[in-house]
Amino acid sequence: MDRNVQLPPQLIRPFKVAPSSRSLEAEMPINDISQHFPKLADTSLLECVEGGKELGALRVGVVLSGGQASGGHNVICGIYDYLNDFAKGSQLIAYLNGPKGVIVGDSTEITPETVDDYRNVGGFQWLGSGRDKIEGEELLSKAFKTVQADELDGLIIIGGDDSNTNAAVLGEYIAEHGGGCVVIGVPKTIDGDLQNAFVDISFGFDTATKIYSETIGNICFDALSAKKYFHFIRLMGRSASHVTLECALQTQPNFVLIGEEIRDKQITLEEIGQDLAKLVIERNKAKKPFGVVLVPEGLLEFIPEMKGLFSQIQDLVSAKKEVRSNLSEEALKTFDSFPESFQAQLTQQLDPHGNVKVSQIATEELLIRLTKKYLAEAGYEGTFNPLGHFLGYEGRCGPPTDFDAIYCLGLGRVAAALVGARLNGYMSAISGLANSPDKWKPFALPLVSLIHMEKRHGKLKPVIRKALVDLDLLPFQQFAKQREGWKIEDQYRCPGPYQFTGKPVPPKLLEG
Repeated sequence: MDRNVQLPPQLIRPFKVAPSSRSLEAEMPINDISQHFPKLADTSLLECVEGGKELGALRVGVVLSGGQASGGHNVICGIYDYLNDFAKGSQLIAYLNGPKGVIVGDSTEITPETVDDYRNVGGFQWLGSGRDKIEGEELLSKAFKTVQADELDGLIIIGGDDSNTNAAVLGEYIAEHGGGCVVIGVPKTIDGDLQNAFVDISFGFDTATKIYSETIGNICFDALSAKKYFHFIRLMGRSASHVTLECALQTQPNFVLIGEEIRDKQITLEEIGQDLAKLVIERNKAKKPFGVVLVPEGLLEFIPEMKGLFSQIQDLVSAKKEVRSNLSEEALKTFDSFPESFQAQLTQQLDPHGNVKVSQIATEELLIRLTKKYLAEAGYEGTFNPLGHFLGYEGRCGPPTDFDAIYCLGLGRVAAALVGARLNGYMSAISGLANSPDKWKPFALPLVSLIHMEKRHGKLKPVIRKALVDLDLLPFQQFAKQREGWKIEDQYRCPGPYQFTGKPVPPKLLEG
């Protein structure tokens, strides 16, 4: 693919940033956390417009942070392209194996000989990634020494909500200590939970959901062909159900659980189990002893009785206390209702954010057990042959779809221009993604406008808020309107392999 094909016209020529005609305050709530980021307190929304001039030579650093997402290589290519086109003589320094590379100064230079080898290639193997955090005086000081030693004008951090929080923290630290290096964030995560009025979706989401939807569609048609299995499919999405909702819209399975709806309606685990048993009974009556159920990875966190249990477990594990003997009476009752294998999954070491490792919990197997339990209570004597699946890592590193490939080139070019404009603590953002790329609108979004206070490892910390599924928006409303018809009628869709040429098709979530 031609690297400039279909890019917004203002990104192909030199461009500049200017105050936006859109209002940040009017379109999204902003939390006052200026006491934590006094150097980044300016929350002016800026947009990229034509009419810029070529820049002088820059030294720019780039690092991949967190989990993999298709399109990361194209972000780097977009940065390189913009510097090569409009900042002649610039150098692009890549830090290896994630933020740790910045801390220890492990880097390599991006050269013309290597850049095209990774254009439109999935994965993060070019630089590697990692989940290390640059926080605390010792690590921040080491990172600051690295950017000083490498004489960087800017450091671009490609990552999710926590990585972009880290970008704000590091940008504040460098400014506070008199450094001239600016820090820019780029929105990446297949979970789709880094979005707002100016970031329609994070990159990697489109590719991952198309990969998952192809597999789900294949399973749907297999279920329709074999006519004897109930497939329970758990999908990635640590705290939000965007991936599950998108795949549901693409494939139209028989039953879909959306965590945010479970939370809002206060639906219990028992009620979920009863609904699943009812589905099996009704489909059996229709002579359909098969079906497909989608389960979001973070489902359990939204269930009322599980949310309280998770909170207690997180506090107890963080404090290195024995879990079972210290649970409240209500939490212990819920805990003891699970088999020992599931209890062990709940109480293992926490993830880097201080949360229960929901990705390691076989939620689909728990739902299968519950379905069997309530089928037995209902006196069901028909067929129920369940199969559990987890679609996770296979969605993170596929070749980027045309949508993600073009989107990421644009994000990279915007990020490079923000370094040239010496903007500190901003995110490279593009909105209007449901339109054709020539109508996309690039922005510079202040990172601090996205941050609020949240409990991590038992303490309140400034972090970027995760964007959950909004039940009032069109994507969920479309799903809710159609799902009853999916339960018995088998309106399965099999999207098939995603395309690499032609019009870039955005995810259905952007329709709302």
